[in-house]
Amino acid sequence: MTKWIGLRELVRHEIQQRGEEGCHVAGFMERLEAVDMDEAQIMELYHELMALEISPEFKYIEPSDLEAIRDERPEGPRTIHRDWDDEVWQDKFYGAWLGRAVGCALGKPLEAPSFMQGSAGRPGWHNIKLWFEGAEQWPIRHYTPSKSTAEAQYDIEIAHWSSLASCRDHIRFMETDDDIRYTVLGLLMLEERGLEFNSWDVGKMWHHRLSFGQVFTAEAQAYLNFARVTSHISGDQPDDWEKHIQWVRSYLNPFREWIGAQIRVDGYAYGAAGQPQLAAELAWRDASFSHVKNGIYGAMFCSAMIAAAFVESDVKRIVEIGLSEIPQHSRLAEDIALAVQIAEETPDQLELVEKIWDAFKHYHCVHTNNNAALCAAALIHSGGDFEKGITTAVLGGWDTDCNGATIGSILGASLGASVLPESWITPLNDTLYADISGFHPIAISECAQRSYHVFRKLQQ
Repeated sequence: MTKWIGLRELVRHEIQQRGEEGCHVAGFMERLEAVDMDEAQIMELYHELMALEISPEFKYIEPSDLEAIRDERPEGPRTIHRDWDDEVWQDKFYGAWLGRAVGCALGKPLEAPSFMQGSAGRPGWHNIKLWFEGAEQWPIRHYTPSKSTAEAQYDIEIAHWSSLASCRDHIRFMETDDDIRYTVLGLLMLEERGLEFNSWDVGKMWHHRLSFGQVFTAEAQAYLNFARVTSHISGDQPDDWEKHIQWVRSYLNPFREWIGAQIRVDGYAYGAAGQPQLAAELAWRDASFSHVKNGIYGAMFCSAMIAAAFVESDVKRIVEIGLSEIPQHSRLAEDIALAVQIAEETPDQLELVEKIWDAFKHYHCVHTNNNAALCAAALIHSGGDFEKGITTAVLGGWDTDCNGATIGSILGASLGASVLPESWITPLNDTLYADISGFHPIAISECAQRSYHVFRKLQQ
């Protein structure tokens, strides 16, 4: 029924999710405790929870349908033309792929509870600082060290089991990671289907290319729900797929506004370089398979920013363009605006991540909104400086590898590979492993060339 957690814990997450969506959930936690481990009673409570109406006092307007989203967005450029020559374009595509890999690799060892959630009364960002200090490598100027005196002194540890190949003393390539796999899948979708794909095709590609062990939270539940739907369907997409999609992305899926969709958009955004509206639409098609509302908006926001970064260098303008593709009266738009304000008023990096943590710590550590807010703040704080951007995004805690990858992608696309710092680029040896057939391993430069060819093809 679920992947890692039991039904009881899943419903506990659902109570919080429904509350965040604007429903009155008072008393549900107490009722969940009272039913103990009785699965039938837990499911009865779950169905009652899902039937709740949004309170009329809820001030946000948060549709999940594309046209309704567009009706609620502010003015924006939609498409931005630049007459870069082929050499400049190709440098930017290589920069985007490299930047994503660098930021992901920096944050990957820190994707552990002590840094994502905090510990012993310390916020996650503080534990990250302690780790680098304990390795005598503070401030952050290189990849995460595998050893630190902070482990024994503060009882914190990196994700040893999954990320040693990304640590400073071991790194030789971009090791496999879901943030990289989804970028590859976005590239493959555009190579295979062009602009002719929807959420059904996303589900089919996942089932064809990914094992269940490679998907998490919202993706895992949508993957499982899609399997249930397709077990009754043979052949092509059913005519009534639109009737199924809400169930696929919502049933037993309290993670539907978490960060998963936001990390899946880069491959689409590269194909839509300079076209933030198209990039946001492609992100919507993908995200709507497993997410709703702010989970979708995070994907659209980041996709539009990445597409804009190929043709814009002003980081505040890039954030504004991202915001122009999501509903202006959504929780995410409000949170991003606050994050931008904090960043503009706070020049010190440590003070900035502390303020961002305090402002958004009420969200789960892998929710869309707090992580997107941190990305926006890190981008503003960077002023366009690559190292400053990725280190701020990772230092902030929460979903460290995802945020480092997103900011790396944006700044890499904006700056181009030729000006990215060699100290970050050289250790990767132009190589990534994605656990996807044909991409394990593959040259990062080849991925960039393929994205560039897709971009040119879609322009035609």
